[in-house]
Amino acid sequence: MVLGTDNRILTLALARMADALGNSFLIIVLPLYIASGQISLAGIVGTSVFGLVLQTETLIGLVLSLFGLLNSFGQPFTGRASDRTGRRRIFVLVGLVLFAVGSAAYPFLTSYWTVLGARALQGVGAAFTIPATVALVNDYATSDAERGGNFGVFNTFRLIGFGFGPIIAGVVITGGLASRNVVTYTLFGSTFSGFTAAFAVAVLGAVVSFALVFLLITDPPEAANAASKNLSIAIRNPNGRGLDSVFVLGIGTFLMATTIALFATLEGPIRMRLDESTFMFSVQFAAVVIANVAFQVPIGRASDRFGRRPFVVAGFVVLIPSVFAQGVVTDPWLMLLARFVQGIGVALVFAPSLALAGDLAGERGSGTTLSVLTMAFGLGVAAGPLASGLLFNFGGFSTPFTVGAGLAVVALVLTYTQVEETLDA
Repeated sequence: MVLGTDNRILTLALARMADALGNSFLIIVLPLYIASGQISLAGIVGTSVFGLVLQTETLIGLVLSLFGLLNSFGQPFTGRASDRTGRRRIFVLVGLVLFAVGSAAYPFLTSYWTVLGARALQGVGAAFTIPATVALVNDYATSDAERGGNFGVFNTFRLIGFGFGPIIAGVVITGGLASRNVVTYTLFGSTFSGFTAAFAVAVLGAVVSFALVFLLITDPPEAANAASKNLSIAIRNPNGRGLDSVFVLGIGTFLMATTIALFATLEGPIRMRLDESTFMFSVQFAAVVIANVAFQVPIGRASDRFGRRPFVVAGFVVLIPSVFAQGVVTDPWLMLLARFVQGIGVALVFAPSLALAGDLAGERGSGTTLSVLTMAFGLGVAAGPLASGLLFNFGGFSTPFTVGAGLAVVALVLTYTQVEETLDA
C-alpha cells in the first residue's frame, strides 16, 4: 500500500498515466502535423459543405473529434459487455493494442483521409480501454468511504500523463523550450523528424500500459457478479421526480469536457493573438490538467468525508468565469492563469462525480453505470474541438469560449436542481 491506496489502484493509475501521455502527445502533434504540409489537404480545404467553407482548423477539429465520438459512443456497449462477461482486463488490453497500432501508422500516412482512419482506430481502442479501467477502480473499492480517494488517485496519475504529455510533446517536436520549428533527429545513422519521435513516444506509452495491466492486474470477483444485475441506464429518477443523478452527472461531465477541449483546435489563432511559442501554448493547454493533478486527491478524499454534491456544484461555479476569460485575455500569462483556474473547477467536478456514480453502481453494474460518465467525457472532448472550429468560423476568437461559459451555466443549474447526495456528511 502506498499513501493509503490499494496497490492495484496504483498499478491501474500508472498504466493509465502512460497511455494518457501518449494520447495527449497526439492532441498537440496532430494539429501541427496536419498543418505542416506533410499531409495532403488538396481538394478538401476551401470546399463548401452546406454553405460552410472548410478551413484547416475545421479539418483539425474533425480529426480530434472523431477519436472522442467513436470512443464515447462505443463505451456503453463495451462497458456493458465487461459487466456481462465479468472480464475487464481483456477489454483494456485489446484497446491498448488498437491505440498502439494507430500511433505507429501516422509516420507512414500522407493523406488527410488516412490520418482520419488511424484516429478512428484509436477511438475504437479507447472505447475498449476506458470504461473497463474505471470499472476496475470502482470494483477494487472495499467501501464507499474510500471510493472518492481511489478515483482521486487514479485521476491524478492519469492527468499527470495527460497534462505533462503536451509539454514534453512541444519539446520533442521542436527540440527546445522556445523554438517554433520542427527539429530533425539522427539516431544510429537514421534521420527522422520530431513528428516521428512524438508518434514513437505515443506507441511506447501504450506498450508500457499493456505490460503493467498484463502482468499485474486480474479481474475481481465483483465484476463477475455484475452479470446478474440490471444493466440498463436510467434517465428519470427511479425513486422520485426529476432526472436520474447519474444521467445528470453525465450531462454535466459532457459540458465540462467540451469547455476543456475548446482550446486545442485554436492553437494557431491563440499563438498569433498572444504572440507565443509552441511550448507556451503547450503549457497553457496542460495547465488545466496540472491543476487537476494538484487537487484531485484532496478533493476526492474530502468528498468521502463531506459528501459529493457540494464539490460538483462548486466546480461548475468556478468553470463559468475561467472559461469566459480565455476568450478575452491578450496576455500569455493571463491565459495560463485562466486555464489553471479552469483546472481547479474540473477537479472539483470530476472525482466527486465518479465517486457518486460509483456509490450507485452497486445496484446497476460498474461498467454500465460509470460508462455514462466516461462516455460523456469522451463526447465532450470530441465535441469541443469541432464546436470550437465551427464557432470560430461563424463568429470570432471569443465566440467558442463565450458559448463554453454558457454551457457551464447550464451544467450548474442541472446539477444544483437534479443531483442527489449519496453520502451523509
